[in-house]
Amino acid sequence: MLLFAIIFINLALIFYTIGVWSEKIQKKLKSWHLIFFWIGLICDTLGTSAMSKIAGATFKLNFHGVTGLIAIILMLCHAIWATIVIYKDNDKKKKEFHRFSILVWFIWLIPMLSGMIFGMFN
Repeated sequence: MLLFAIIFINLALIFYTIGVWSEKIQKKLKSWHLIFFWIGLICDTLGTSAMSKIAGATFKLNFHGVTGLIAIILMLCHAIWATIVIYKDNDKKKKEFHRFSILVWFIWLIPMLSGMIFGMFN
């Protein structure tokens, strides 16, 4: 189970990072970025669920638990908003979208890194 969790958390890091930073570098949201956002979210959810099962809890009210929940909610909102922007095909919104993406990515990194740090000491 631990290997499964580690693989999916790392896949989330890879897919989400590629999606967010490619969008930032290209300066315009594209459909393939959206696919990477959703894959990153799915991988993060699977990895987080596996880690929760290993820890024997569904949610802990601590730094890692709260920031992790916030990050997954933001990733979901980010993916939904990107889907709407792509669907509406608004070029102005596609070019402005990356500002929100970078913020969500940085917030997502907090529980990603805290989980690694706390995991090393437990």
